[in-house]
Amino acid sequence: MKLLIVESPSKAKTIQKYLGKDFRVEASVGHIRDLPKSNKAAVDIEGGFIPHYEISKGKEHIIQELTALAKKASEVFLATDPDREGEAIAWHIKEALHLKNPKRVVYHEITKEAIEEALKHPRKIDMGLKEAQEARRVLDRLVGYDLSGLIWKKVRYGLSAGRVQSPALRIIIEREREIRAFVSETYWILSVDTETKKKEKLALFCDEEFRDKKKAEQIFEQAKEDSWKVSSVDETEAKRSPKAPFTTSTLQQTASSRLGFSPSRTMGVAQKLYESGYITYMRTDSTTISVVAKSQIAEVIKKIYGEHYLEVRDYKTKSKNAQEAHEAIRPSHPEVSSAGHNEEQKRLYTLIRERTVASQMKDAKVSRTKISASTGGKDFPHFSATGSVLLFDGWLKCDSGSRGEEVELPKVLVNDPLKLIEAHCEEKHTEPPSRYTEAGLVKELEKRGIGRPSTYASTIKTILDRGYVEKEGRALRGTDTGDIVSSFLEKHFSEYISDTFTAEMEDELDDISLGKREYTKTLKDFYTVFSKAVRSKEKIEKITDLGPGPKEFPCPKCGSVMIIKLGKNGKFLSCSKFPECLGARTIEGKEMEGPKKTGEKCPDCKDGDLMEKEGRFGKFIACSNYPKCKFKKQDENSIVRSGVMCPVCKDGLNGEGRGEMIERRGRFGLFYSCSNYPKCKNAIKAKPTGNICSLCQSLMMEGTKTIPERCSNKICLNHNPHKKDKK
Repeated sequence: MKLLIVESPSKAKTIQKYLGKDFRVEASVGHIRDLPKSNKAAVDIEGGFIPHYEISKGKEHIIQELTALAKKASEVFLATDPDREGEAIAWHIKEALHLKNPKRVVYHEITKEAIEEALKHPRKIDMGLKEAQEARRVLDRLVGYDLSGLIWKKVRYGLSAGRVQSPALRIIIEREREIRAFVSETYWILSVDTETKKKEKLALFCDEEFRDKKKAEQIFEQAKEDSWKVSSVDETEAKRSPKAPFTTSTLQQTASSRLGFSPSRTMGVAQKLYESGYITYMRTDSTTISVVAKSQIAEVIKKIYGEHYLEVRDYKTKSKNAQEAHEAIRPSHPEVSSAGHNEEQKRLYTLIRERTVASQMKDAKVSRTKISASTGGKDFPHFSATGSVLLFDGWLKCDSGSRGEEVELPKVLVNDPLKLIEAHCEEKHTEPPSRYTEAGLVKELEKRGIGRPSTYASTIKTILDRGYVEKEGRALRGTDTGDIVSSFLEKHFSEYISDTFTAEMEDELDDISLGKREYTKTLKDFYTVFSKAVRSKEKIEKITDLGPGPKEFPCPKCGSVMIIKLGKNGKFLSCSKFPECLGARTIEGKEMEGPKKTGEKCPDCKDGDLMEKEGRFGKFIACSNYPKCKFKKQDENSIVRSGVMCPVCKDGLNGEGRGEMIERRGRFGLFYSCSNYPKCKNAIKAKPTGNICSLCQSLMMEGTKTIPERCSNKICLNHNPHKKDKK
């Protein structure tokens, strides 16, 4: 038996079909080791930035099973993804399973031919790629912990910062400031509706915009004269060339604009398509297509559209550091017109296939016409109309989403008279710059060299989850919290969140993978200076307020001056005499109830007062010393009990009795956790059934119509029985 290890159970299932009985294909279910949560235990800085890994929670049984299988196998192949992350996972598997000479195999599409070809050319684990991933992981941990810790002390508990997320946030906040500082100006647009000799309608727009109302009105009066004639007709033929096949970045941008998918959703759907063997690897910044694939695409074009549509093309990759996956994202089998297990997979597959096939087709030819007209008066501006007609559709035959609207103008000659029907003078106002959409932010990050395409989705998700950014329709709007965090970092760490520094750091990390830079020296050169900069800010005063509030909004309780403060839900006005006075208002001036003393002392810390507070899910009672003391009093009448006892604290916990799993509400909806929280932090996503999993001894919970009961441990095979291996 030969053992082949991949990350994903669904990928394992697909590959197993191709390899047959001689192979056993198993999954590590992603990373099996990671850095511990404690920063002190995670990295030995003085020893040379050596990371100390530990087995990821819940992965113990996976390691045991893989170790047992590896001992029985004649050969062990590590077939994780063809990038830094995949190389690191392969190395972790080797270390955790104590494998002596595993064979590393790499493929960029999950097809029978690709897998068999990869097995013919095994290699050793690329330590350059592994070290590049490790350097990135260690650097992000050190930067994130140091900056986040300082922000907790100086701004507010629970906030965070990061090497890539902070520059991304800065870009969004800079746009918010532009919008706030924008002063709208008035301008006027003139247009006329005319009729040609053949009674055809022709709308013409003035080539100039007017900021002077008097001038606009003067031209408008002249435009009412019924003596219009055509002054010029310009016809040109233009070509529209197809776009390059998708990279990770361009796929995220196009899926966002055309399908409305967020970058994280796009990558999740693409991952499923890749694991099912429908597309090539989806983390790539290359636009290259292999010779074999070009041949297959050419046959598809000849068969569907005809040979006169075919033009074999090569595309130059824009990124100077294009690496890891050496092909663009394309369908594994271009002849398959539709693929995927659900509607969103089918839509994304169609988008990828159309872009790929169109990239090997001929240019579209367009006839563009511009008609200019005038009254002939002195200093009278030209009015014009533009149109375009498709002469040959070329690649647009396949990629209809890029086609655009055709506007065919009536046929006229120079000096032809035009009959004026109506003149228009429309007042307009200049608009502030638009906010970034997710697609726009991805494009901007790539343009500035911040992060790498594989990190864009997680970066955007992070700043959304942190509450630094909110979505308004498809636009990303910076919140008060995001503004304050970004302003703090810009003031004290501007160098480390600048475009130049972040891009240069990315290049240095890329150089590690290529063997051009040494791991320890790169991290030491950066961290020595960075840690000193963080320590130098330890003595700055904590930001307790953001300045005085508006004078028209005094304290509703005592009449004192209000101060702008930052709360979990953004800015609000607090009495300057807090905590003696608990008066509060919203930033718009509406009175807030604020916390109220109950007259009881906290039973946990004995020092704090129990306060009645207002949260996003209603009123609750908690200690005034939060976050140092996290005691929260349960309202016995509102507790929804499951009747299932907690398996974690079954023998009692720190003097507490055994806890019960009770219903709670969080940012992602309902969940169940132990009544002894925060001493016991056991939590599951759905209502427990009372049964125990036969595989991992975790609680079983309510499932779906097709899976009525499943394990609460998401990495257990009983979490999704459909993915169990058929024994």
